[in-house]
Amino acid sequence: MKMKNIVLIDDSKMDNYISKFIIKESNLAENINIFSSPIEALEYLETLKNDHEKFPEVIFLDINMPDMDGFGFLDEYSKFSKDIIEETAVFMLTSSNDPKDIKRALEYPVVKKYFTKPFTIDFLNDLM
Repeated sequence: MKMKNIVLIDDSKMDNYISKFIIKESNLAENINIFSSPIEALEYLETLKNDHEKFPEVIFLDINMPDMDGFGFLDEYSKFSKDIIEETAVFMLTSSNDPKDIKRALEYPVVKKYFTKPFTIDFLNDLM
């Protein structure tokens, strides 16, 4: 299954590099957009909300980031129109294995699964 657009949101350059490499090697997506700031990612997604062709099918989201954390992103993203967010799967990809974070993340209807880093081929197989 090949997707057109994937968005990675993580402030770690190394984690983004690894995730992008694995996604490219697996030939999972045509386009991978990386954001180190959830605020920048929201601004980008805002520009696409009327263009369903370019809106990502998948968003990989970290929790712990400066300025705005993953939960802040989810709060804002949940305000997008229902038809847009229903077409996109959000996967938490974070270093936190705190049960409170897992429970809180999965309470958002847009979050499909919760994974702890690092991004691996096995992780991709779980998504397929």
